[in-house]
Amino acid sequence: MTTPPVLPTLCPDIERESPLWDCLPDAEALAERALDIAAEKSGIAFLDGAELSILLSDDDHIRAVNQEWRGIDKPTNVLSFPAVTPEKIARAPFLGDIILAQETVAREALADGKALADHFTHLVIHGYLHLLGFDHINDQDAEKMEALETAILAELDIPDPYAESAAERPTH
Repeated sequence: MTTPPVLPTLCPDIERESPLWDCLPDAEALAERALDIAAEKSGIAFLDGAELSILLSDDDHIRAVNQEWRGIDKPTNVLSFPAVTPEKIARAPFLGDIILAQETVAREALADGKALADHFTHLVIHGYLHLLGFDHINDQDAEKMEALETAILAELDIPDPYAESAAERPTH
């Protein structure tokens, strides 16, 4: 009998910058579980102990970051800042940063009739996949990324966020 391979471990550093996230007290645990499944399902090799940061922020902060880095003067749900190019991920000790804005995430969840925890989890996965080089600029890439997100979410017993409405995609 063969032993299953030991999978590398991600080390997320999750910081609550905004007290608005107190409405989701288990946000860190949700994010860590989502990242574990996403790391396993993505098929992308990374260094054992690779780090990434997640900042649980608010609309004001993410709006400023969105303006500075993307030239878009409005808040968004999630922003990702990869630390390395996809071909360097396997050797990178740090994968990048993810920022989530509580008000936008909560507003979208409410508007779509989704549980806040489910929508948050989806956006953590979405942001993580961006760190790995996945994108949704064109339809083919979007389909690939959405299929992977949906498969990861299914492992977490979260319904397909794209099944009911293609209109509600991460807005970044």
